[in-house]
Amino acid sequence: MENNNNNKHLNILLFSGDYDKCLAALILVNGARQMGLTVTVFCAFWGLFLLRDVDKISMEDKNIYEKMFSSITPSEAEKLPLSKMNLAGIGKNMLLTMMDENDTPHLQDFLQGARNKGVRFCACKLSLEIMGFKSEELLEGIEVIDVQAYLQDALNSNIQLFI
Repeated sequence: MENNNNNKHLNILLFSGDYDKCLAALILVNGARQMGLTVTVFCAFWGLFLLRDVDKISMEDKNIYEKMFSSITPSEAEKLPLSKMNLAGIGKNMLLTMMDENDTPHLQDFLQGARNKGVRFCACKLSLEIMGFKSEELLEGIEVIDVQAYLQDALNSNIQLFI
């Protein structure tokens, strides 16, 4: 099959903070990059959990609600729960075991692969502010953009997905 996907663009608004939904999004973006598409992933609200860097999370300059919220939410991609059948983590452990038995990469592996392939990851500025997260707490190289910048990217894309 001829690769005529130059100048094609995929835009994903990642709203979910569920392991399986983020996994699906990252499988899609890695596949799109392999096909030659450019890709932007705009993470809003719960999708921000994918972009957190556990080593950079800080309680400095946060009010009591932001500190509480930051401490009870997943600190990194691999800590995300499943959307269904999580069963206090038992379901997720079963899924990870099955993935390991099939030599399937984990979420963190797909995330790193996408970053290595040049996928553009953006964090929603307003979501960061509302949830009390700081841009300094995110993985290196994450852009913080507003909704107008996201919409401009979406307008220029060939495929738009909401996950």
